[in-house]
Amino acid sequence: MKAVVYERYGSPDVLHLAEIKNPTPKDNEVLIRVHTTTVTTGDCNMRGFVFVPPGFKSISRLMFGLRRPRKSVLGVELAGEIAAVGKAVTRFKVGDPVFGIDGIRVGAYAEYKVMPEGAGLALKPANLSYEEAAAIPNGALTALTFLRKLGHVQQGQTVLIIGASGSVGSAAVQIAKHFGADVTGVCSTANVELVKALGADQVIDYTQQDFTQNGQTYDVIFDTVGKSSFPACKNSLTATGRYLAGAGGPGVFGHMLRTSLFGGQKVLAGVSSEKQEDLAFVKDLVETGAIRPVIDRTYPLEQIVEAHRYVDTGRKKGNVVITVPQNGEAP
Repeated sequence: MKAVVYERYGSPDVLHLAEIKNPTPKDNEVLIRVHTTTVTTGDCNMRGFVFVPPGFKSISRLMFGLRRPRKSVLGVELAGEIAAVGKAVTRFKVGDPVFGIDGIRVGAYAEYKVMPEGAGLALKPANLSYEEAAAIPNGALTALTFLRKLGHVQQGQTVLIIGASGSVGSAAVQIAKHFGADVTGVCSTANVELVKALGADQVIDYTQQDFTQNGQTYDVIFDTVGKSSFPACKNSLTATGRYLAGAGGPGVFGHMLRTSLFGGQKVLAGVSSEKQEDLAFVKDLVETGAIRPVIDRTYPLEQIVEAHRYVDTGRKKGNVVITVPQNGEAP
């Protein structure tokens, strides 16, 4: 099958199309014909550590491969259809349209991918195309994890989201509104109207105003892009406010430890969920119209280098989607 592979870390130019062996599902796995995938900041980090916080590059190399990548095919989220199932699979059948995320195994930059039936996989929302469905799991599950599990966002609370126009941020604005919060989004001038359209009650253009100087306080501050710090935001939190570090560096852990020892404000970070029940919750939100995907650009798989180069700029709005050619029958 065709796949985008890489054998060394570096710029987007390390990515190239190749023919690799077709995957075969085990008894508890499904084979997915990939229709669409995306370029996430996580993919860029695994390729070239582009958005890895200072001090984390060595740790990242230990995770991804010290001298060279352990996984040669990137791609954490996808939408497609079930092409084959293992003999023990009961949740899916051949022909089912699905969407999901597989951050540990990656591998969605290919015509076919296998996933365990119990992994982060669900039937595709009925009201979304394959392109739209691929743009949901990573951003929405990350936003859900931080806002619900860590932030405990509830009706009537005030929530400020830094990076409100990105993949995670655009989902976070919508999910926080679904939970009944009063939402303030922080973004650049070019994205103000987008964030308003997503439902934010207030939007702060960071090129014109510093939210830490406006005298407002928030129950939750969610930094999705690692552009702030707890000390800088401390006075903008309520007395029991929560600072959610979605992309923090090593200093975050010190703040987490210190704030965990006492009452009052808390600094929290964590790993995004890939649980089926959380993806099912997200699917329900999509199908009821509570959240929608934001797609900036779409590229064919053959232009993956250009797509990564664009995401590397840090300027994407929402998601960058990759369409995978449908050639021939399933293996």
